[in-house]
Formats: sequence, C-alpha cells, structure tokens
Amino acid sequence: MTTTLDASNLSLEKVQALLNYEEQFNNSFTSLLTLESITEFEQQELEEIRTLFRSYYAAGKISEGQIRFLFLAPLLKLAGFYTPSIKILLEEKIADILIEDKDRLIKGRMDILALNKEIGETEVTPFWVLVIETKNSSINALDGLPQLLTYAYDSVKEQSSVWGLTTNGMDYQFVYIQQANPPVYQLLPKLDITRPNSSVELLQVLKAICKQYFGT
Repeated sequence: MTTTLDASNLSLEKVQALLNYEEQFNNSFTSLLTLESITEFEQQELEEIRTLFRSYYAAGKISEGQIRFLFLAPLLKLAGFYTPSIKILLEEKIADILIEDKDRLIKGRMDILALNKEIGETEVTPFWVLVIETKNSSINALDGLPQLLTYAYDSVKEQSSVWGLTTNGMDYQFVYIQQANPPVYQLLPKLDITRPNSSVELLQVLKAICKQYFGT
C-alpha cells in the first residue's frame, strides 16, 4: 500500500533517504557564478530594504506572506527577474513524486518558482531557474531545505541544474542542485540581509543567477 507524504512535514534525513540526495558544501559563490559590482541606485534600494526589514523585525515575528511581498519581491525585481522571458509562479503545486521501491508518494506546493517562459511554452517540462521556499522570521532559514530539495527533484531529472533559495527574511541560504546519480546539492554560504556587505552579495548572487540563464 502506497503511503502519501506531505513535503512540508519531511525532515532532511527523510528526504535524503527517500530521494538519495548527496550533500556537499561550497564556500564560494564565485566557483559557480560571476558576481558583478552593483550600482549606486541598487545600493540605495538595498538600504531601503534593510531599513524596512529592521523595522518589521523589531516589531515582532514577520509572516511568510510579508517576507515574500516586502522583501523578496523587491529583491527579485532589482535582480532583473521581472522580464517577459521569466515567468514567476506562486504557490505552485508540484507533480506527485512516486518512490516505487519504498511505496511512498510525495505531494507539496512550492512558494515561488522562476522559470524560462519561452522554453516552458514549447517543452513538456519547463526549465526551472530558481525555486524559493520561505519561512516566517522565527524559524531557521535552513528548515526550508527539505521542501526545497523535494520540489526540485523531478526538475533535475530533465535539466542539469537548478538554483534554490530558502529564507526567513533575514537569512538567505542558497542551494545549487545538480543532476547526477545520485543527485547532488551544494550548500553555499548563508547571507544576512541586515549586514550591508552580505546584502550586497545577496543581490549580486540573484543578479548573477538571472544573467547566467537569461543574459539580462
């Protein structure tokens, strides 16, 4: 009898056991991306986002919805993701993942997905660029990793790699997920939006991901 599992309830240990992921650590974004300097305008926009985050954080717990609307949306726009060639999906249901040898069926719903709109219109499986999982500010950003890996599992069967990001609004944990046997994910250094240098690197990484896939 097949057991149905909710991706949001899976631990990292369970995901690794079910989907056979191999974990690696990477201490440098520049081994995967070309990071470019940001403009004075982008610096000013980042400062506004940092100030806004600090004000909300000081007032109490920040919800997932607030994090997506107030902080992620401006960051994605600043990084160049709001273009006609990129389609942003919210609360998108994943295709059911059946692990036949373990009689498990995994269901779930991802928070934010950026995909190549042009390829998505012509192929059965859209080309994923970035999948984002959000948590409220009282939860560790890394707690979103099991869901992130689950959502990307079927995608990396059809493409060589996909970027993932899990965040609680303050901390931003990037993951580089690669097609392999078994599939591999690399954990990159965690970035903190409240620290000026770290927030600059956060924007540089988002811009580099966007440019890598779209040349924007």
